[in-house]
Amino acid sequence: MKNVSIIGVGLIGGSFALNLKAIFNDLIILGIDSSKSHISEALDLGIIDKEGSFESIIKSDLVVIATPVNVTLELLPTILNRISSKALVIDMGSTKADICNLVDMHPKRSQFLANHPIAGTEFSGPGSAYISLFKNKINIVCDIEKTNPELGNPLIKTFKNMGMNIRYMDSKAHDKHIAYVSHLSHISSFMLGKTVIEKEKNERNIFDMAGSGFESTVRLAKSSPEMWTPIFEQNKTNVIETLEEYIQNLNHFKSLMEANDFEAIRNEMKNTNYIKTILKGIS
Repeated sequence: MKNVSIIGVGLIGGSFALNLKAIFNDLIILGIDSSKSHISEALDLGIIDKEGSFESIIKSDLVVIATPVNVTLELLPTILNRISSKALVIDMGSTKADICNLVDMHPKRSQFLANHPIAGTEFSGPGSAYISLFKNKINIVCDIEKTNPELGNPLIKTFKNMGMNIRYMDSKAHDKHIAYVSHLSHISSFMLGKTVIEKEKNERNIFDMAGSGFESTVRLAKSSPEMWTPIFEQNKTNVIETLEEYIQNLNHFKSLMEANDFEAIRNEMKNTNYIKTILKGIS
């Protein structure tokens, strides 16, 4: 691997670039981004070597799409049209079914690897990128049977060299599961933040009274709406299903409160404590 184009040089794209530079010698990384300030910052930070363009993609061995998922839908077919016969395209988005369906019949489908690293923070932009972002994180590769193994296997080895643990999944199953463990978490955080902002008009009260529990719970509410709105749109059916189940649980908890059944509330929380065992097993 000698030339890589990274489209979207923010947290994910920038961190991936830093990892590639640490693994491969003499690698040239070209950055493509709609924000010129992001390109300038990425150059200053040494994340990329040059500014690239969609015309220069033909020279790339690897093209990494690290954009909001709606932009990925717009770009992916054109990028596949422009790459060389030996190049691979990967995306880093947290929805997969729509993206995979879009290019299922593309003549260069075997040169695409659908990929989702379960890694990120609430921050964005090149300045938020750091090399250990992917270490010990799960990386989900979807519909691997549709990717040319001569192209996909070396990159999966690179993922492992970055410290990622690989899981393989069908793209539709990915979207269903990720709605529960990621997308619902973000909605909960956004809506908790909204509830508190609307109720506590005095910002000083929020600052003074917010403990670590509140801060950790609303951390995801600092995430980019430009990134998350398209995710909710593409995974709408699964997200609505998870919301219905979540709302049922909230209403059940509310009904126990109204009935003064605090023994049942204690049991609900005690049973849910099992989540500690699950999370400990994957940490």
